[in-house]
Amino acid sequence: MIHFKIVTPERILLETEVDSVTLPTRLGEITVLQNHIPLVASLVAGEVRYRTHGQESFFAVSGGFIEVRKNHEVVVLADTAEFGHEIDEHRAEEARQKAQEIMRGSYHDQKSHATASAVLEKNLARLKVARKHRSHAPRIDTNS
Repeated sequence: MIHFKIVTPERILLETEVDSVTLPTRLGEITVLQNHIPLVASLVAGEVRYRTHGQESFFAVSGGFIEVRKNHEVVVLADTAEFGHEIDEHRAEEARQKAQEIMRGSYHDQKSHATASAVLEKNLARLKVARKHRSHAPRIDTNS
C-alpha cells in the first residue's frame, strides 16, 4: 500500500492508504504504484484518480506539486483540490465560458490570455470530475 496525502492551503483533503495514484503532470499523466522511484513533479489542472481495493475514486486539482517518496508515500501539494460532490457544476460552467470569452478577445494581451487559459483548464477539470461523480453516484429507485 501507498500512503497518499493531498494538501491545499486551506485543508488536508485526503490522507489514506491506496494501491495506486494517477496524476496529471506537465509531462503527461503518471501512475504511481508501490516501489515507485522517488520523484518530484509539477502538477497541472486535471483529474487525480486513486484506487483502493479495486475501487476507484477521483478529484479535481488546479495545479501544484507532487512528491513520491521512497518509503511508499505520495504527497500532493495542490493549489486547489475538490471532490466531485463539492463542485458547483453551474458555477464551473460559467467560469469556463467566461474564460473562453476572455481568450477570444485578448489576443493582444498575453497575460490576460494566459490567465484565462489557466482558468479554463481548471474549470474543464472541475466539470469533468463533477460530471463523472454525478454519473457514478448511487441512483435512488423512486418506483419502490
